[in-house]
Amino acid sequence: MDSRHIRQLPTVLLLLCLPLGLITGCDRGAGVSRIHPDESGVLSVVTRNGPTTYYLDRHERPSGPEYDLVTDFAEAHDWEVDWMVVDSTAQVIEALEAGQAHLAASGLTHLESRNQRFERGPAHSEVTQQVVCHRDLANKPTQIPDLVGIEIAVTADSSYTERLRALASEHEGLNFREVNKGTERLLGEVAEKALQCTVADANIVKVNRRFMPSLSVAMDLTEGQNLGWYLAQGATKLTEQAFSWMNSREGDEAVDRMERRHYAYITEFDYVDLRTLNRRIEERLPQYKELFLTAEEETGMPADLLAALSYQESHWNPNARSPTGVRGMMMLTQNTARSLGVTNRLDPEQSILAGARYLEDRHRRLPEYIPEPDRLFLALASYNVGRGHLLDARQLARNLGKNPDSWADMREVLPLLSDERYYPQLRYGYARGYEPVHFVQRVRNYRDVLSQAFD
Repeated sequence: MDSRHIRQLPTVLLLLCLPLGLITGCDRGAGVSRIHPDESGVLSVVTRNGPTTYYLDRHERPSGPEYDLVTDFAEAHDWEVDWMVVDSTAQVIEALEAGQAHLAASGLTHLESRNQRFERGPAHSEVTQQVVCHRDLANKPTQIPDLVGIEIAVTADSSYTERLRALASEHEGLNFREVNKGTERLLGEVAEKALQCTVADANIVKVNRRFMPSLSVAMDLTEGQNLGWYLAQGATKLTEQAFSWMNSREGDEAVDRMERRHYAYITEFDYVDLRTLNRRIEERLPQYKELFLTAEEETGMPADLLAALSYQESHWNPNARSPTGVRGMMMLTQNTARSLGVTNRLDPEQSILAGARYLEDRHRRLPEYIPEPDRLFLALASYNVGRGHLLDARQLARNLGKNPDSWADMREVLPLLSDERYYPQLRYGYARGYEPVHFVQRVRNYRDVLSQAFD
């Protein structure tokens, strides 16, 4: 199954295409939703750009929670995917209503008002709407009446507008603006103090606070709400297929993979830590960025991953030293440094390249049949806890009926290296098994923030 990516439609072009239903120039006609994918072999999907929906990673490869789920759904039916990428929820709704897509996969909350306009598809997540303000806002709201007099802007045609309209009818003086901007852009305006507050789903807030540490959740605005797909009105057969797949074992596994890949590893928000990271991206990273890029060229290990690993190890301090004697940007032991040809562990160039070589060695020694990114996560764990302890954990996973090639299983098994029920029987004995799990989580967190600096 081939997944085709069409160009992102700018707002002006989209507004021209929607009412006219142009085929040329917009690459789709107004009636595409009436042609079932079983006939054409193509599933047309409208989504919006964002870290919780669809985006291109630093290697220009499509990614995102909605991208993953739609791709798995289409593969199960041997369909290609034709992506229509727009900027806002309003444009997603307009495109679906104009018949320019079969399916809207854009982090849409299931609402009764939308159910009347479209075929409600399956839900894949549950979210809570949150009021988000700048951390330093003096009159930060903590309960609904406090919203009176607060400047609030939300993305047009979103679930947030429906909730705020209901609250405005109950609380005189509660006002808000609808704007044709994506939720991520509005969060950015709040972070820059150009806007007092906005409303966003909790998963969007969770992802973006890592990049914008000045954001603060003031309050929850709703209880849990279903997040899922919508389909063009009348597309009953396709809707049934979507429900059948999402509710199957295959669908359950796809949702689980999506959550593990995009959300599960995000640790509890740490304002001080992320504020420090963002400051050091500006102040320290420029001195070492080219060294990480050079190390990527020589070893194949991604530069943003190496930078995240180095930040976890030393906060990019070339003179860093631990009580156990490891030193430098990549915190190498004396024996490891010597084996990699390092003559001065405090030299950033030597340290970064040696750390990259060491990680590449950990990765290469793992079986090639382990799928990515699990193989990379296991290599990071090996970097932290040592190859011997990782081999012990992999064998223990087999003994316990777990999958030693799955990071999801291994992060449950690794802590057992410090459990006296198990470690006396292991070849390499006791290890602080919680540390590599925490280590991998932190590196993944840092890498997500750092990836923008390497675009």
